[in-house]
Amino acid sequence: MNTNWKQDPRLKNMNPQKLSMLTEFAKRAESVPKDQLFQTLMSVSAEANQKGIQFSDEETDLLISIISANMNPSDRQRVETIRMLSKNMMKRNGKK
Repeated sequence: MNTNWKQDPRLKNMNPQKLSMLTEFAKRAESVPKDQLFQTLMSVSAEANQKGIQFSDEETDLLISIISANMNPSDRQRVETIRMLSKNMMKRNGKK
């Protein structure tokens, strides 16, 4: 993953702890096979929750748009699928 996303001005006002978690996800995502991205996302999400860090839907959408900006359409679709799966899991977990 290209590190140019870190320079995006839309991230300027984001909480530094959230940026740190995003950086951690980006590092992990670079080293895992594409079919394990969902598990990686869930792992980082669990760590964030343990630290009391939660991303709003708007922040998550922003992050995904930044991260996927330079991806080919196939990879971008894969990321969006992971996003939707994650969102659905969060809704189900919230109902328990």
